[in-house]
Amino acid sequence: MKDGIDLRKLRFLPESFTLPIKRDGLDPVPALMKAQADQPVKKLATLFGRNIWLVSGYDEAKTVLAGDAAVWSNDLGQFVSQEGRSAEEQIGGLGMTDPPLHTQLRKYLTPEFTMRRLARLQPGIETIVQDRLDAMDAIGPEVDLVQEFAFAVPFDVICDLLGLPVEDRGRFLDLGVARFDLSEGGAGAFGAQAHTRDFLINAVRGQREKPGDGLIGALLEEYGDELDDITLGGIADGVFLGGYETSASMLALGTYLIATNPEAGRMLRSDPKSIDKVVEELLRHLAVVQLAFLRFAKTDVEVGGVQIKEGDAVGVSLLAANRDPRLGPDLDTFDPTREPVRHLSFGWGMHRCVGAELARMELRTALRMLAERYPDLTMAADISALDFRKLSAVYGVEALPVLLYGPLEEIA
Repeated sequence: MKDGIDLRKLRFLPESFTLPIKRDGLDPVPALMKAQADQPVKKLATLFGRNIWLVSGYDEAKTVLAGDAAVWSNDLGQFVSQEGRSAEEQIGGLGMTDPPLHTQLRKYLTPEFTMRRLARLQPGIETIVQDRLDAMDAIGPEVDLVQEFAFAVPFDVICDLLGLPVEDRGRFLDLGVARFDLSEGGAGAFGAQAHTRDFLINAVRGQREKPGDGLIGALLEEYGDELDDITLGGIADGVFLGGYETSASMLALGTYLIATNPEAGRMLRSDPKSIDKVVEELLRHLAVVQLAFLRFAKTDVEVGGVQIKEGDAVGVSLLAANRDPRLGPDLDTFDPTREPVRHLSFGWGMHRCVGAELARMELRTALRMLAERYPDLTMAADISALDFRKLSAVYGVEALPVLLYGPLEEIA
């Protein structure tokens, strides 16, 4: 394998790299869907002697995501140089590891994310959502849903899940803000990751003597002799990575689609059996995690009739794959009545998101309670006025001004 890239020398992402993380509002840019139609496996660039490929077709995406560990590696250390980094700063996490380490790490987490364990979180999630709705009542009638709801709910849920003390959460929130920003290349994003990991490693150290009542404490009690502080801090950081920003963006963008689609709001309020259908369509259509973790070919391999050479890096566009016409008609349209499509928003294969069911639970609960509390909620700005993220691993909107009780003239 080739030596990794020192991200400190990569000030900005090459223009060709940005294709899968650009959007036109909520939709893929036309160039991405053209690539899917013409070349579902497309060479983006050669960087530091390594070919970089983009996979945008659904079948081709599944082939890569579900690929054999003997053929594909998720070890980002092959792409990003670790030279000069302390152990706490090493790039890693569940989605960036290979067996047997990946198998071992997933063993620690899987029991904590079974439906039975997650059911215990439901009352707490409802309380968190209720508190945020009450807070918005006190602010309204116009609020920024991103600030007051979409980011606040998942942050409190993930902090409760991890068992972080309330008094430490303000600092943790500040550290997480820049985590997914790629506007200045890779260095800034990976630097932010190092800071959040360092915070969580210190949280582990603090709980080793007196474990808390969350995930960190549970893993310390069960596996404390096996897990050192850095490893457990990395596990906690992976949970944060997968469960905070993604859910926040889904809540914000999902609220926009519901506010502009009366049928979706009606289904959430009055048809409990349809809530899952609405949530699955939101997950498919939005695909806020735009690009799956990079895969690296460990040997020469063919994908969709294209030869990938050993050492090449492959990125999978989850957004494009979810809209592949081979899956069905009119997939560029958000249709809450659509029968669920087997989307790839949580990935596929052994690296499928371990917290997928928690994310679904959050979305079902938060969107239902929001729709019930504010049946007349409407946008306070047109989509053209919204400030969407320009280059981000997780797509989102900076602010979402809404009118909780409908247009102001109607309230008056």
